[in-house]
Amino acid sequence: MKIVVIGGTGLIGAQLVDKLQSLGHETLAASPAKGINSITGEGLDDALSGADALIDVSNSPVYNESLAFFEQSGNNLAAAAKKAGIRHYVVLSIVGTPKLTGSNYFRAKEIQETIAVQSGIPYTIVRATQFYEFMGALANMYEQDGTVHLTPAIVQPIASRDVAFKLAEVVIAAPLNRIINIAGPERYSLPDIVAGYLRKNNDGRKVVPDEKVGYDGVPVTDDRLSPESADWTSAQAFSTWFDEHFQKTGQ
Repeated sequence: MKIVVIGGTGLIGAQLVDKLQSLGHETLAASPAKGINSITGEGLDDALSGADALIDVSNSPVYNESLAFFEQSGNNLAAAAKKAGIRHYVVLSIVGTPKLTGSNYFRAKEIQETIAVQSGIPYTIVRATQFYEFMGALANMYEQDGTVHLTPAIVQPIASRDVAFKLAEVVIAAPLNRIINIAGPERYSLPDIVAGYLRKNNDGRKVVPDEKVGYDGVPVTDDRLSPESADWTSAQAFSTWFDEHFQKTGQ
């Protein structure tokens, strides 16, 4: 198969491209740096020519401009994919998206999903939970005067490598024409797993549950960030991932 990966040089995209190539598929890692721009449309027609599948794992380069990014990018990708006769359109999204649209970012992801569903192209949308790699960034985002304040929401995080593995499996299979949810093997309160991440990094910052703190501006104290029932659950636990990650990066 020829597969075009939009966002193919990012955290998920790079691992996805490697996995697909190891399976023997012709894979194009598409990004603006390579002259393929989903916002302007530059290079899309040439990139998709002769392709069997398109998978979008891109992200807005400017967080506060996510709505404009995902709408424009999604419309351009859908139009170019339809023109090219793409037979499977896959989008990476986030578990809980429909319940969190008070956030501009989650609203943008919902728009991205809707464009794919309404494109007329056979599709699969994969909603993943938060990545293990994101725990340190969350601590930094929600730090106040040296203390990390986090909503006591329930999360079921997953390793980015496992997300890439599942996406590779999905994109080479027949389109499902529906949304699937994927997650890691364990549930945590968000403060607990972030605190665990900091402890493992010898980071002395205190983490406190704070019901007044939302998630990306949305009040969340329940399990909306976790799937009610995951369609696929990865095997790698957080502790195992952290040990492997630390050995590779030293941080």
